[in-house]
Amino acid sequence: MPRYRLTLEYDGSRFAGWQKQRDVASVQQTFEEAVQAICGGELTIDTVVAGRTDAGVHARGQVVHFDLDRDFTPDRLRDGLNFYLRENRIAVLDAAIVDGEFSARLSATARHYLYRILNRRPPPAIESGAVWHVPVPLDAEAMQIAAQRLVGHHDFNSFRSTECQAKSSLRTLDALDVKRVGDEIHITTRSRSFLHNQVRIMTGTLKLVGEGRWSADDVSVALEKADRRAAGPTAPPEGLCLMRVDY
Repeated sequence: MPRYRLTLEYDGSRFAGWQKQRDVASVQQTFEEAVQAICGGELTIDTVVAGRTDAGVHARGQVVHFDLDRDFTPDRLRDGLNFYLRENRIAVLDAAIVDGEFSARLSATARHYLYRILNRRPPPAIESGAVWHVPVPLDAEAMQIAAQRLVGHHDFNSFRSTECQAKSSLRTLDALDVKRVGDEIHITTRSRSFLHNQVRIMTGTLKLVGEGRWSADDVSVALEKADRRAAGPTAPPEGLCLMRVDY
């Protein structure tokens, strides 16, 4: 039974996240229905994904694997799935047959995220649903300085959702960078794994720095307290995108 690895791109604004849930549309359910369709009927597949994106979060480089008792060439599988997914704003960018030991989740060595803030007075039109609109001026340089306080191996309990189910809040953040790109502020980050809402809470905290309400020292204090109440707010999901997964 071959194992297939696929790279997906999707618009998360119309889904309640990756994971299947009762009575709501999810990326996983929609994707698995496309697999069933290309196979010509009912079948059970077990999809494993690199990162379970939340409702409203997008992906440009999500990775999923599954075993299938059908023999498809990678190109035929990619194109067939895209035919059934074309109305759902999900696209298969790449497909490959991989070794049976490969795991989209466990084999990953790094996950790369981008958070986009549209930092201008007028609201977005074309980019609506893909950026967080912040109309007040933000100091990207101050945000970059503060972001470095979070890089490294730390207890990120202050920067995870109270609903996070991870047993440990210890994580190693390999990179967290902030730069201005025209009217946007881009926050890029890399780690082997992230806690639930970690990127969005770090973003919400750095926004406070950009507004001049917090300093880099305040970010360090929030980290040291290891208490969700000590950090800033959770940024909205629409600005976040899973860009790439390394193996």
